Amino acid sequence: MFYSLARNVLFNCDAERSHDFALGSLKRLAHTPAAALWRQQLSSKPKIVAGIEFPNPVGLAAGLDKNADCIAAFAQMGFGFIEVGTVTPKPQAGNDKPRMFRLPQAEAIINRMGFNNKGVDYLVNNVQNSQYKGVLGINIGKNKDTPNEQGKDDYIHCLRKVYAYASYITVNISSPNTPGLRDLQFGEALLDLLNAVKNEQLALQAKHHKYVPVFVKIAPDMDQIAVEQVADTLLRSKMDGAIATNTTLDRTLVAGQQFATETGGLSGLPVRQKSTQIITQLRQAVGPELPIIGVGGINDSNSAQEKLSAGADLLQLYTGFIYHGPKLIKSIVNSL
Repeated sequence: MFYSLARNVLFNCDAERSHDFALGSLKRLAHTPAAALWRQQLSSKPKIVAGIEFPNPVGLAAGLDKNADCIAAFAQMGFGFIEVGTVTPKPQAGNDKPRMFRLPQAEAIINRMGFNNKGVDYLVNNVQNSQYKGVLGINIGKNKDTPNEQGKDDYIHCLRKVYAYASYITVNISSPNTPGLRDLQFGEALLDLLNAVKNEQLALQAKHHKYVPVFVKIAPDMDQIAVEQVADTLLRSKMDGAIATNTTLDRTLVAGQQFATETGGLSGLPVRQKSTQIITQLRQAVGPELPIIGVGGINDSNSAQEKLSAGADLLQLYTGFIYHGPKLIKSIVNSL
């Protein structure tokens, strides 16, 4: 009831302004009695993936809490794990506004935020102060003004900064909103980046006396040959898992709707089938062992089960959570 009322109000305002207001409210109220409005107890459905025990397999996808401002509130909602970021070495404003658009008819969002964040040091400080004891993923990227040839330096910088505080780390090479970023997904560029990340991961393991798995987040806009090539590189570089998928550039399923022609990544129900197909192809290519986190178009227990049946080990929510609120987490967990 509370979320339905809040959504009705927020959906009458600019999408990004509503987003910022909601996050600000969650941050301010998480440690007050008002948290009872979203706090919920979920059944324990533990699952071990990549050596990590997740209390349940439904997590929050990166992009919603870029700066790790609201970890406490999202934990109170019952997420089995929380992924914060994408964070970059230096703070950056992102792309010009407006840059976020709702497509309610399709339960979708288009965004071209452009990795807007306050920088890795701000995020690490928030994580340190959060006192969160659950599973935390930290999603890392490169600054917009860093050339691709030097991109791995940004990823290594962030990896070093966040390693001690993360349960796992995600290398984001698939956002469509940083020019040229998706070029890092293929061929020698990807292998070079991931080999550098693996070498640094092992060095940090020795330094911190703990092993933090590294996942790679991939795009849905690939054919089967490209998926197989990415899968081969993930295996060759000994990555610990993949997250499939990021947002899509395809507008086929929203053609004619308001804002459908806006540039940026499309998320929500229109990406559901694409994401599931990539998971199916990726699972076939990597075999049964490599963990896959499935994300894209999950808005009920059926779409959640679809991802698991395709080969996902864990799930993440973003746009479906925006449209349906905390009850979506509970309904999916209860159905598992």
